[in-house]
Amino acid sequence: MEPINIITSTLTPLDRKNVDTDQIISKEFLKRIERTGFGKYLFYHWRFDSKGNPNPDFVLNDPRFEESKILVADENFGCGSSREHAPWAILDYGFRIVIAPGFADIFYSNCFKNGILPIRLQQTEIDALLSDGEEQPVELTVNLEQQTVTRRDTEEAFAFEIDPYSKQMLLNGWDEISLTFQYEDEITAYENRMTN
Repeated sequence: MEPINIITSTLTPLDRKNVDTDQIISKEFLKRIERTGFGKYLFYHWRFDSKGNPNPDFVLNDPRFEESKILVADENFGCGSSREHAPWAILDYGFRIVIAPGFADIFYSNCFKNGILPIRLQQTEIDALLSDGEEQPVELTVNLEQQTVTRRDTEEAFAFEIDPYSKQMLLNGWDEISLTFQYEDEITAYENRMTN
């Protein structure tokens, strides 16, 4: 996985509550077995009409947010089924960070396992980011080491919590297999002892 530390990006404001995993990546797109290629189906039924034409009213079709790496959403993001395809689609689309007041537990855990930083902020902070981000592009700097989200326009900084294990995994770009390889010498020594 690609490490995360400091990311500066315009935020994409998704002002919706209870966004479930079927809205993030609809079930008809789950046939792939690779983790890649799901980004084009992210929020598909909101992004496109029944004929496959882009919906001009949906935020991801707004050219102001084309290069955004930070998605800001409302309460209970990632609820519904536990499909891991949801963070795959978010990451494949280009988002590295998702900020919301709260997340479904399994989705929250799956984000860390797939190289996405999920950040919980207070509802009042989210409300301001969503409202201001819809009016004009708002650039944020997320600093994982310092555990802060800073608005570039107002220099207002918000602190966030993250457990030390998940923080280290993201800072180093490790998944659980990479973590195992940190003990490769010990594993090899153990195997040698068992075979001799």
